[in-house]
Amino acid sequence: MPARSHTRPHPATTGGADTRIPWWALALPVLAFATLLALVLNPSDAQAAATHPTLTQLVERIQQLMAG
Repeated sequence: MPARSHTRPHPATTGGADTRIPWWALALPVLAFATLLALVLNPSDAQAAATHPTLTQLVERIQQLMAG
């Protein structure tokens, strides 16, 4: 008499593909864009530099850190 093989039941499906992505999948492109934008911007050419010196100092500090 042959032995029966046990088959696994099909897993329950939700009706669609799982579309969850990790948090870093969104954070990395945003960080890369912000970094490239900071490298491209020159604070001396920005018109907002005269009204917001803190922003200018932040961009300059980021450029100094990138230049290393």
